[in-house]
This record gives sequence, structure tokens and C-alpha cells, in this order.
Amino acid sequence: MKTEPIVILSTRELDKMRQVGRLAGQLLQHLEPMVKPGVTTLQLNDEAERWTQAHGAKSAPLGYKGYPKSICTSVNEVVCHGIPNARQILKDGDIINIDVTLIVDGYHGDTSKTFLVGTPSPKAQKLVEVTEECRRLGIAEVKPGAKIGDIGAAIQEYAEAQGFSVVRDFVGHGISNIFHTSPDIPHYGTRGKGKRLRPGMVFTIEPMINIGTWEVEVLADGWTAVTRDRQLSAQCEHTLAVTETGVEILTLA
Repeated sequence: MKTEPIVILSTRELDKMRQVGRLAGQLLQHLEPMVKPGVTTLQLNDEAERWTQAHGAKSAPLGYKGYPKSICTSVNEVVCHGIPNARQILKDGDIINIDVTLIVDGYHGDTSKTFLVGTPSPKAQKLVEVTEECRRLGIAEVKPGAKIGDIGAAIQEYAEAQGFSVVRDFVGHGISNIFHTSPDIPHYGTRGKGKRLRPGMVFTIEPMINIGTWEVEVLADGWTAVTRDRQLSAQCEHTLAVTETGVEILTLA
């Protein structure tokens, strides 16, 4: 768990976060039409890198702790941190989470979405819909005076009521001119527990929801996390700021 102090961003810093957040949202929007059967995850990566450079930004994942690509592409049972490659070809019925983080003027915008490839199974479609609703419910808890545990509780209650499970091993995180910082934002938990939210805090909410067990394992590449039972997993993410009156989503296109 991260123990460094939580940073409260200034008005100037929040403006920078809005700028990079909006651009990250636009990148996801740009990639969406490419998500179809026959496309490789490397093609998605290369287009993301081209678009990022053309817009004067940098890809934060590229080289981060040795990560080799510009985006994460997590297909089907991959929970997160899937590495794009030329041999991974999307097929009809797949689901794929595309996770992008851009850097503009030193500040980070981090967002992801799980896309449906062709015609998904009803269960896959429901999983993606529930995951998006989990994110919405988590964001709805964000306001000054709320506790971090309120976010996780809202997500966990809904996901489990729908028959799904919530990944414990990966959580949301503080973000600013540092990619990952305090506070950790678990997507499970207990209402009224955890640190109190204050205006100027900026962090991600990025629930990872599984059809089967919540347990994951990391493959030999040191990055790719998969569900232990190899059933489907979905994720979606926004970067957001606590405001004086509630919450502002920073990664809307």
C-alpha cells in the first residue's frame, strides 16, 4: 500500500489534468472504430502511439518500469496489463480492455474501456455493462467528506449482487505529475472506512470485474494478469477530481 502523503492539486495543476485527461479520452474514442475482428493488438498500440505523438503528448506506459508498449490491451481472461503483440488477433466475440495513459506538460491522464469485438455472448455483454455501472456507482460516491471505503463498497455491493466478483490485487490510485501515487482506491470495502476525501484530490476509479473468481495470477512476462479460472474479466477507468461540491470526471473526451 502507498504511504506517501496525499497531494492536493492546485487550480493550475487541475487545469493541466483536465487538458491531458480530455486528450486521453479522445485517444480511446479514436481507437474504438479499429476494434473489430482481424485487427491485432499491436496495430492498436501502433496507432495509439502515432496519434499520441501527433497530438504532442507522450505515452506514459512506454518504458514505465520496463513496460515495452504504449498501451495495455487486455483480451478476455486478461484482467489488466496485457502487452500488445502482432500475433494476438481479435476475433468475433472477444472483449478487450484498452488502457491508455498520456503525459502532457508533465501531468498524466489515465482512462480505459472494455470494448466488444463483433457479437459477444450475452454473459460477456452483461459483464461489460455491469463493470461500467460499477464505475458509475463508484464515481457517484465521490464528494468532500466521503470516505474511500464508500467507493469500494458501492462497487462491490453491485457487482456481487449481479453474480460477479471484484478483483482485489489491483486498485485505483492517486495520479498527477506522478503516474501512481497515494491514495489507493480499492474497488471493494466497507462504508465509512478509509481516508476522507477532500477537494483537490485526484485519483482513478478502475474496477476490474470477473465472471468467476476474483483471484488473479501474473504470467511469466511479469505484466499480464489473468483470472485464475481463466473466465472473462472486464475493466473501465476514469481519472477524476474531488471538487468543492462533488466530483469532476477529467477523462471524458
